[in-house]
This record gives sequence, structure tokens and C-alpha cells, in this order.
Amino acid sequence: MNWSEIKTNDIANGEGVRTSLFVSGCRHHCKNCFNEITWDFGYGNLFTEETMEQIFESVDHYWINGLSILGGEPFEPENQKVLLPFLIMFKERFPDKDVWCYTGFTLEEIIGCSGKESRACTDISKEMLSLIDVLVDGPYVDRLHNITLKFRGSENQRVIDIKESIKQNKVVLYLD
Repeated sequence: MNWSEIKTNDIANGEGVRTSLFVSGCRHHCKNCFNEITWDFGYGNLFTEETMEQIFESVDHYWINGLSILGGEPFEPENQKVLLPFLIMFKERFPDKDVWCYTGFTLEEIIGCSGKESRACTDISKEMLSLIDVLVDGPYVDRLHNITLKFRGSENQRVIDIKESIKQNKVVLYLD
């Protein structure tokens, strides 16, 4: 997996101060995507152990609330294979820090209950989801763009509390 950018002390991609990892590779190709350069799976830098250590060091401060993962598309199958072990290590090392993830897939597509086949639903997608605290789901839809929304760009997108959703076995919004 490649990554395009790591933003430290980021306040735009989740609550509080965070480190944000922008992965490369996305097949959604949303009209007017804010990060079109990351559609290419080969763009940017190879995600290595050194990259992980850089992220861990950037998060290891009391003022950092957690990690945000964006793209590109974190739930592309190729990216899941790299992100899952990384998220396991992250949660082991920082159990009190949260993980936000932005995806163009819906939660239902990731867990396989959308009624249609989805490339996001893999043998590891549910495990990856279990390591995420807040999921911002759904593709960016340009005609539904709304600058007043918190943490999302279009009105179809949801900010979901994954832990509560798993516990209650239904979608529980983090923000209304």
C-alpha cells in the first residue's frame, strides 16, 4: 500500500487534534473529489515499518486524540490488507486514542448486508471495522455538497459511532 500524506496535529479530520494518514488507491472516482491525486494506487510513498513508527511517534502525545485514516480509499481490499495489522498495533499501543476512518463505501457495503456485492466486504473487513471508533461513510456526492456539515462533505454521508452500532446491532450516528 502507498500513502500520499501524513498530517500531524490535524484538526480537520475528526474531533480534537489528530494524526491523519491519507492512503493511495481509490476506485470510486467521485465527481469533484477533494483528493483526486490519491486515486492512483501507485501514488506517493510505500507504507513501511518506518511509516508506522512515524505515525506512532506523532500520536504519542497527551494532546493528540487519535488517528484518522482517509484516502484514497481505506476499504479498497488492497489497502485493508495493510491497514488491518497496522490498526491492531495502533490499538495495542494506544488503547485510549480513537480511530476515525473516512470511506466512500457505506457501512452496509463493508459488512455485506447492503443486498449487493461489494469489494469492500472481504474476509477481514469486519475485523478492520472493529478497530475503528468513528466511520464517516458513503461516497462524496457533489450535488449534495453542504459546507455546514461537520466532518463530511455531502448530505448522504454519515458519521457513525461504530462501537455503539456493533453493540446495538444497528447504525448509531455519532453526530446528528
